[in-house]
Amino acid sequence: MAIVEAERSIGRASCVSASGFKVDFVADWALAASGWTADGQETAFQHPLWFDVWYGAFKNASPLVAIVSDTTTARKVALVPLIRHVRHSVRIVEFADLNVTDYNAPILRAGIAFEPAEAHAVVKALLAGLRKVPGGVDLVRLRKMPRRIGRGINPLAMLGRDGSSSLNGNIVEVGEDFEAYRDSIKRIQMPRYWRVFNRHPGAAFRMIDSVDEALKIVDVMDGQQQHRMRSLGLNFVLNDESHGSFYRNLVRRGLAQGYVVVSALSCEEAVVATMLGIRHGDYFAVLRISNAGEGWSHCSPSKLVVERTMAALHAQGVRRFDFSVGNYAFKRRFGAKPVPLTDASIAIGWRGIPYVLRDYAAQAVRRSPRLSQLVGRALGRPSREE
Repeated sequence: MAIVEAERSIGRASCVSASGFKVDFVADWALAASGWTADGQETAFQHPLWFDVWYGAFKNASPLVAIVSDTTTARKVALVPLIRHVRHSVRIVEFADLNVTDYNAPILRAGIAFEPAEAHAVVKALLAGLRKVPGGVDLVRLRKMPRRIGRGINPLAMLGRDGSSSLNGNIVEVGEDFEAYRDSIKRIQMPRYWRVFNRHPGAAFRMIDSVDEALKIVDVMDGQQQHRMRSLGLNFVLNDESHGSFYRNLVRRGLAQGYVVVSALSCEEAVVATMLGIRHGDYFAVLRISNAGEGWSHCSPSKLVVERTMAALHAQGVRRFDFSVGNYAFKRRFGAKPVPLTDASIAIGWRGIPYVLRDYAAQAVRRSPRLSQLVGRALGRPSREE
């Protein structure tokens, strides 16, 4: 049965129970979320609004949302936002991500903190359910998973080895004194850059609170990032129909709630730099940064918009700043510490086995810095500094 046909038959079917947990699958995020009460233990990325917008934008992805319930109490304890697609005849299940979501994990009910035995039982129930989903699954590929969700275990990360992902998070912890933090990064020379920028008439940093203005900033961001990518000979996709819809609807729905943050450096000449991110409590994650190009390198606008946004958010109570996945030198200059992430690949059917072998071979290469560097050079990949 083709996956498109199978989606119609999933409904609330494929119910599997294992060691105290039951898993139901639905092919509709809105249906899954409608039964989820408001006491979810969300993170910035495991947030109902994020997935409302994500599933609404990436319409070519086939939703497959797992609802995990405690069989004793019948209470829903977790939602796992997944998609299913076919690649070279291999039926793959993965997180609702498509390189947009920085960190992947279930959404847990508030107050839930799984013990190791419970986490293993959740994983067992989920995999058992996926083996019985109409239309079939060959490969489960789960990437960029943090080991913990809040103070509890991320059960799905137990499927892989800590640090097995090719990517890692980059967190800056700032104490109560932001000036002390500024002093710790004084080698970046932010005061000098700010003085240079302020020589331009109308120079200003702004936190954007109007949706209409924020959408105009996103338009500028698209143009600046596209110009940068083209200069590097790389393809730019963040302004295509799906990505464009995602980021703009995220701004439309999240700005007034304080979930979405948009900021900009501007002067009479131009919008010089922009930033888009999401906030949850005392945590802020950078999604996108752009600048107006080489003509403004004398005042390092990307670093300026980062530092000024951090200062503004710190005054509002933010203490943890996440510079997102990927290792760029500027993140370390801001004091970011790497946070290891976990990848896991599980073959459900025989077609998935070659993919699993390839994924774990790649992980083995990454565990050897020298071998990884040699392979990277052979493939023409830039170094971390580049």
